[in-house]
Amino acid sequence: MGEEASFSNKNVAASTTIGSSVIPIINRLQDIFSPVDGELSKISLPQVAVVGSQSSGKSSVLEALVGRDFLPRGCDICTRRPLALMLVNRPRNPGDDGREWAEFRHLPGKRFFDFTKVRQEIMAETNKEAGSNRGVSEKQIGLKISSPNVLNMTLVDLPGITKVPVGDQPTDIEARIRKMIMAYIRQENCIILAVSPANSDLATSDALQMAREADPTGSRTIGVITKLDIMDRGTNACNFLLGKVVPLRLGYVGVVNRSQEDINKNRSMQDALAYEKNFFRDHPVYNGLSDRCGIPQLAKKLNQILEQHIRMVLPGLKSELHSRLNAVAKELQKYGDVMESKAEKETMLLNILTKYCEAFSAMVDGRSQEISTKELSGGARIRYIFQSIFVKTLEEVDPCQDLTDEDIRTAIQNATGPRNALFVPEVPFEVLVRRQIARLLDPCLQCLRFVYDELIKMSHACAVTELQRFPVLRRHLDDVMGKFIRDSVRPAERMIDSLIEIEMDYINSSNPNFVGGKKAVEVAMQQLKSSQLGTCNVGGNSSSRTWVFPIIFGGKVQAGESPASRSPHETLHNVEQLPSTIQLTEPPSILGPLEMTEQEAVEILVTKLLLQSYYDVVRKNVQDLVPKSIMHFLVNHAKRNLHNTFIQKLYRENHVEELLQEHDEVAANRRQVKEVSLVLQQAVQTLDEVESEYLPET
Repeated sequence: MGEEASFSNKNVAASTTIGSSVIPIINRLQDIFSPVDGELSKISLPQVAVVGSQSSGKSSVLEALVGRDFLPRGCDICTRRPLALMLVNRPRNPGDDGREWAEFRHLPGKRFFDFTKVRQEIMAETNKEAGSNRGVSEKQIGLKISSPNVLNMTLVDLPGITKVPVGDQPTDIEARIRKMIMAYIRQENCIILAVSPANSDLATSDALQMAREADPTGSRTIGVITKLDIMDRGTNACNFLLGKVVPLRLGYVGVVNRSQEDINKNRSMQDALAYEKNFFRDHPVYNGLSDRCGIPQLAKKLNQILEQHIRMVLPGLKSELHSRLNAVAKELQKYGDVMESKAEKETMLLNILTKYCEAFSAMVDGRSQEISTKELSGGARIRYIFQSIFVKTLEEVDPCQDLTDEDIRTAIQNATGPRNALFVPEVPFEVLVRRQIARLLDPCLQCLRFVYDELIKMSHACAVTELQRFPVLRRHLDDVMGKFIRDSVRPAERMIDSLIEIEMDYINSSNPNFVGGKKAVEVAMQQLKSSQLGTCNVGGNSSSRTWVFPIIFGGKVQAGESPASRSPHETLHNVEQLPSTIQLTEPPSILGPLEMTEQEAVEILVTKLLLQSYYDVVRKNVQDLVPKSIMHFLVNHAKRNLHNTFIQKLYRENHVEELLQEHDEVAANRRQVKEVSLVLQQAVQTLDEVESEYLPET
């Protein structure tokens, strides 16, 4: 192969130990991932992304690294699809003829020994996706090149940054290409190879600007300055190569490209490498920078950096693969296995119904495996409804809130008829207390409705993985569950109605917690006395007043005199002397009580105390018995009888096939997830095999 071929082989031999073991692991992972590349796009494998503007010399650099002409050429944009290039160093073994060959990812097993046909296949695949009129596509082309003359590395040749759209390119072609490039170089596992031509303003290089945006610290960017041999006379890129203009931690390498004239004249890659070597050796400035100049130095630098980078990220990569494998396993479990026989389907249906009932009961009892730390759920919400809503609301209710003193006074007077009440009558108390007890029915039924709503929510939230596969079963199960809970509400409603009716039907004034009439009168008198304190002496003592009562027949009854002491004749004589008849005012259709007396004030206070006391007795009964009734007739009834109901309604021989119908997309997703799972298992196994030998000790 000539002098330069010998140089290339020596370079490879000297660097065999550098990256000869770890980089192929990434190549193997690339091959493993290729069948499901879209599904695992978020897994970032270590690679080198080649970035540069159109005609920056990217393609020439890649071909020089390979030592072969194999990339499309032209005056317009050449790279129109990302090209993932895996260079595999193949050590010479007995029986190996040392021939270089290429293999495309989309043509597995087909080896290309003629690299002209490699170029043709790249162009054909590009046209297939991006069209033949300079269109651009994000879909990647995978190409592996096996040769004894290359160092192990993985590179991605990205479309060149262009300013003006041509052919079928959209008007925003520059923005699209920049977005495509950034999707690669933003990944932390990506080494950026920023290619800039020396015959342009390096300080404003598109490649360096994009690299700085994706890698602000410059910790994973290598600068490549091409076309050093055609810079203006008297100028050089020494300061750039030394990192004095745009510093990069990984430094710069300067190279000399083949010119278009060299390509047109089919100047060999070996001749070009020899010319480059002589150029740097004889240049007065660059001859002192031999470690930063030339394709061999670039290959060595890329190999070393990629090797170190891979060793650094492999532990994290392995952890990520394990994490993804666990996630995929859970997803695969959701889709389940394909069932063939009728017995398998019946077993599956019974298993799902049992799991659902167990999950429902666990959610009610607080035994669910997925307990939230952010909010109340399941049975805890029912307890909140009982204690913080139902009980608390009833405790805040004032039974006398909607009763005025006039209402109570009127009720008392209506209950006494034409007589004055010697004691507080029982009838108005019982009428008023029944009215307040009746008010308890609505909040009790509201409490029942709240619990019903919670059970419906729980039924929808029951996490039975297999149900996601069978939408028909899910729909029927929800229907049966909804009807079952609705039917359970009715006996609970009847029980609550009966509880309120029982309390209204018999007012048990003998209840030991009831204050009673005597005690109520004592308390009322004390309250009234306290309210009148300071005003009791105003106007004298009312008990010493002398009351004068008018009589119908005229005159007045003097103190100590009785009308009965008069004779009938005297009385008749007085009547005959009356000038005219006294007419009474007709009573109005609606009568209200007269001005309140002190006795009536006491009666009102006593009635209020009795109402409050007896309401408290009933309230406590209701607060205790209503939650018990709801739990017995609704919640616990559901836990006890739900499974039997499902068996009766759903587990029927002629229903199994219908209930266990899968969506077509479920079957497709199962196949896809299985494929991803197998790929991840292969990837994890690959890393496990090399971990003890190549990964750093921790």
